[in-house]
Amino acid sequence: MQSSTAKNLDITNYMHQLGRAAVQSAKVIAQATTHQKNAALESIAIAIEKNCAAILAENAKDLADARQSRLTSALLDRLELNQERVEAIAEGCRQVAGLNDPVGEMTALTEQSSGIKIGKMRVPLGVIGIIYESRPNVTIDAAILCLKAGNAVILRGGSESINSNLALGKCLAQGLEQAGLAPNCAQLIATTDRSAVGELITLSQYVDIIVPRGGQSLIERVSRDATVPVIKHLQGLCHVYIDDEADIDQAIKIAYNAKTRRYGVCGAMETLLVAEAVADKALPELGRQFRQKGVELRGCEKSRKIIPALKPATEEDWSAEYLDAILSVRIVDGIDQAIAHIQNYGSHHTDAIITESQAKQDKFLRQVDSSSVMVNASTQFADGFEYGLGAEIGISTDKLHVRGPVGLEGLTNQKYIVIGDGHIRP
Repeated sequence: MQSSTAKNLDITNYMHQLGRAAVQSAKVIAQATTHQKNAALESIAIAIEKNCAAILAENAKDLADARQSRLTSALLDRLELNQERVEAIAEGCRQVAGLNDPVGEMTALTEQSSGIKIGKMRVPLGVIGIIYESRPNVTIDAAILCLKAGNAVILRGGSESINSNLALGKCLAQGLEQAGLAPNCAQLIATTDRSAVGELITLSQYVDIIVPRGGQSLIERVSRDATVPVIKHLQGLCHVYIDDEADIDQAIKIAYNAKTRRYGVCGAMETLLVAEAVADKALPELGRQFRQKGVELRGCEKSRKIIPALKPATEEDWSAEYLDAILSVRIVDGIDQAIAHIQNYGSHHTDAIITESQAKQDKFLRQVDSSSVMVNASTQFADGFEYGLGAEIGISTDKLHVRGPVGLEGLTNQKYIVIGDGHIRP
């Protein structure tokens, strides 16, 4: 494997080598049985456990460099591995091995008037490129999901975690080889040269799908420059709308959880919309709870009359994904204005309505065009594990192929299968 310190590396040639190897390996992993893939995941888990000390030693190098570069405490936390986190990575391999294998699943065959039978079969996508930042665990999490779904994968982690990623990449190769599968089924880009990303996202002759996982600037760059199809979401600008027919106690509980359970996840509420008819009932208690938690509130003119301590919200606040203890609050006339606000400012990620009205629930579900639309539930449920997918490679706000949390099924596609018995078309 190429060293991250390799000098005079021809990035274009290197990336084409990875691409060619991935295409050949994709043919192998696509034909692997469920038993072979699960055996590989178990072998990867064992390799991670056996090499825990070496992984932590390499991670310590990354942490030392990150501290010298003055990375924030939040980024240091994402970067840091310890024995418990390494054990969790290994356990994740075993959990994915326990998931149902989507490859080869068939819909029921339907007989046509001609006598032929038509169905669909799930098949791997092929070669998937994953670009991610900070968290070394993504090296394994992303790889094992791709492998279980029968895909070859090319991994490009952040430069701040290169040593950790290389150590985990060795475990991937060991596990695959131990299970009798090609080590190149999961390849790690072993250079921190940024031009490797530009090469990867334009390797359309080798790579079938790109999945960027990281900040908005990374995803915008990939979306703008890629010639390979991209599964992405740009922002998690999530809304909760408290309707005038909401159970107020329930609404307060849901809205508080949607913001404060975790601030830095893409399913966190960033804007709270409240129907004017119930604003006097809902906002004072919510404001008290949010302030007690340390959440900074920024509100419209009407909401500031109810809670004078609110800072004035600007136009930019309605479009802000804070990923922090900050919340925008707006009072709206009712459901139509709430939906209009979401349509105007939302990012098509996750939006929720709190109401006891079945008609309004149905209207919100039909008219809000987001990858997840919720009724009387916290937006923080937007997660592959919570959706019963077992795990996810990310959340897609695209409209083609897959939307919402992307699990194993989202890493496959379908092809038509036609069964005949000597049938010819007249």
